Amino acid sequence: MSSLFDPAPDEDGAAPVDPGAPLAVRMRPRSLDEVVGQSHLLGPRAPLRRLVEADEPMSLVLYGPPGTGKTTLAHVISLATKRQFVQLSALDSGVKEVRAVISSAKRELTMAGRRTVLFIDEVHRFSKTQQDSLLSAVEDRIVSLIAATTENPFFSVVSPLLSRSLVLALQPLGDDDVRTLLRRALTSDRGLDGAVTLSAEAEEHLVRIAGGDGRKALTALESGAGAALAAGATEIDLQTLETAVAQAAVRYDRAGDMHYDVASALIKSIRGSDVDAAMHYLARMVEAGEDPRFIARRLVISASEDIGMADPTALQTAVAAAEAVAFIGMPEGHFPLAQAVAHLATAAKSNALTVAIGESVGDVRAGLAGPVPPGLRDAHYAGAKKLGHGKTYSYPHDHPDGVVPQQYPPDALVGRDYYRPTGRGVEAQIGVRLAKLRAIVRRPLREHRSEGRARSGPEQGA
Repeated sequence: MSSLFDPAPDEDGAAPVDPGAPLAVRMRPRSLDEVVGQSHLLGPRAPLRRLVEADEPMSLVLYGPPGTGKTTLAHVISLATKRQFVQLSALDSGVKEVRAVISSAKRELTMAGRRTVLFIDEVHRFSKTQQDSLLSAVEDRIVSLIAATTENPFFSVVSPLLSRSLVLALQPLGDDDVRTLLRRALTSDRGLDGAVTLSAEAEEHLVRIAGGDGRKALTALESGAGAALAAGATEIDLQTLETAVAQAAVRYDRAGDMHYDVASALIKSIRGSDVDAAMHYLARMVEAGEDPRFIARRLVISASEDIGMADPTALQTAVAAAEAVAFIGMPEGHFPLAQAVAHLATAAKSNALTVAIGESVGDVRAGLAGPVPPGLRDAHYAGAKKLGHGKTYSYPHDHPDGVVPQQYPPDALVGRDYYRPTGRGVEAQIGVRLAKLRAIVRRPLREHRSEGRARSGPEQGA
């Protein structure tokens, strides 16, 4: 279905506010200056502001998480440019509806000289055929397309349409941006018009549960205001808000000690193989609005620090979870995070890699280094052979087993064992193989030393 938003505008060019509309709709900005957040797109010299203020024909693909202002920007652009605004939803529109809008836009352009802004929400749900039906109208600038999507457009929008559009990535609103929206809604005559106030605790809770989603914050505020007024109160306190939105406040300060305490508890629960406790702490972090990238980074570190080669697939799962969160965003991103937590907590544990790199770095800092053995030095440049570089090097692939006796470390570190596998998980197998590898690689070193001691004994006794 299409909806036209240009009838009966008020004095500033915007349609009159329906008092029965949701708070998020009533508080929708009417100009670029009212838009909260997205300063990278709306700053004085940012691309979107330049396009709007110059009233240039444009087609845009707005890409970002829910509640970041994609629909809002489409409305504001229409008002700022005084164009006809038509909205389609990819959920219930097809090629027939798209063609009808284009025909109407042609008539409007021909008869009234007025251009049309076509806003398509959830454009990633359009099929290739449906997206292709837009190409000629966008190419000929019969419509200025504004397509909104929560999915990466480079995967979900056809290339010809992308090449005709400017792709703009919207970011989740910051905490201060959400506070600005809430405070504006409390006092604006289009919002709650001072009917209620908001306690500091309740405001912080709204900021947390919003998670950068402005629409979610305003919807929760409206629910809390209704509950407070129904109870005869003029302030929305934390208890009233919790009851209204049915979501308990999480005692968690992302800038304080609790932030580090909960993150520490998550990692220690994984290290201790308590998957249930780890899942609890993950839930607390997610519900508190913790940056999912921070959680993902901690899991990647844990996969190497506490599991390592006892389960080499743990790191793969953690990295995949981090990439998945970046790809799909929140709230669905908590699923791959939960999968990674479950994998890491139930995996065999080993800190052998942590010990190995720690001891190795310690020796380097203590000055235990020395020259690289001549056989291992770079022999590819002119003159290297004259210096003896690579002359004694044995190429392991020439041996049937792929392993040859050869000195690899500097003299000062010969025989030093940094990596000592545990008997847990895959490391039990690695330990057996490593013993064989070291026996082969170090064989001439031991023989050389024993021969040296045999020669030095008689000479010292003589």
